Amino acid sequence: MASSKCDQKRVLVLLGFFCMMILFQETIAMEFQVGGKNGWSVPSDPTVQSYNQWAEKSRFQIGDSLLFVYSLEKDSVLQVTKDDYSNCNTGSPIAPPFKDGHTSFKFNHSGPYYFISGVKENCQKNEKLLVIVMADRTAKLAAPLASPPLAASPPAPATTSPPPLAASPPAPAGPNSSAPILSPTMAPTTETESPNKNVASFLAETFLGLAGAIGSSILFLIF
Repeated sequence: MASSKCDQKRVLVLLGFFCMMILFQETIAMEFQVGGKNGWSVPSDPTVQSYNQWAEKSRFQIGDSLLFVYSLEKDSVLQVTKDDYSNCNTGSPIAPPFKDGHTSFKFNHSGPYYFISGVKENCQKNEKLLVIVMADRTAKLAAPLASPPLAASPPAPATTSPPPLAASPPAPAGPNSSAPILSPTMAPTTETESPNKNVASFLAETFLGLAGAIGSSILFLIF
């Protein structure tokens, strides 16, 4: 029995460590060099979208970055819209052209990113790149679930005490009868709960709560 408990604890510890490693990897920012060792240049086969094939093999997230390595004299990098990407329009980039030869571009939101060469002829030879950045799922997991607001309890209906009973009128007195004597009506009394009963119920509820907590702890240790 003791060995099985130790095995269960080891399994739980390993699972917790594995989950922590996954979350840790999700938070590490990565840098991807576009084109690998060949860098940012005209593909060897201009008829193939080699940069997009390279991007499909990687997983990009918010915080990651792209590294463009290219020749200062011969090339540059432009971030453009989808239409400009399709038409190789180099005249209206989203941001100023990158011309430093060693450009690092960081992703700050999810969705598609479009890049083309600053040289129109190079873009027409498929020196262009489409990257899809995935949404940040760790933020959703870390965000606490909002508890629904508690509905206000309706006010208790007001209770009205019944009106006191009216005394019946005396019967008319005969010539030889004496005046009737009216007995006063007693007001209804409410029975108060004894303090000993309140103390006993409080102790019983406390004992049951402690017993439930101890029982739950024992079941958790067993299973």
